[in-house]
Amino acid sequence: MAVTTFQDLPLADREREWDGDAADKRVRRWAGAEDEPNVKYRDAHVWYDADNKDNFTAYKLLIADVVDGRLKAVPRGVMSAGGIMQGARGGVDLPGKDVDRVKSHLAKYYDKMDDHAPWED
Repeated sequence: MAVTTFQDLPLADREREWDGDAADKRVRRWAGAEDEPNVKYRDAHVWYDADNKDNFTAYKLLIADVVDGRLKAVPRGVMSAGGIMQGARGGVDLPGKDVDRVKSHLAKYYDKMDDHAPWED
């Protein structure tokens, strides 16, 4: 189990709609990961199961999309992941030891958006 390294991706426009399924398809194409995940695909997520890194289902908390040919963090994707970490969408099954690191990773993007993470309220 692993939290991905913070990539400090550029931010997409704050008003950009978030469709995780469509973003996943674009990220797979951009990363050249249509057959199996790779490091570029991993960088679009916050967490993955390192023991199953060759399976797409091992990747959780997608926060990025391909915008104008570049991988960018999408504010609404970050907020969606933040809501998941708050349990707003049923939560996500992560090892307890990774939860604080995932929140720290997401908090860096909230800071970059001049916002605060929902768990800081």
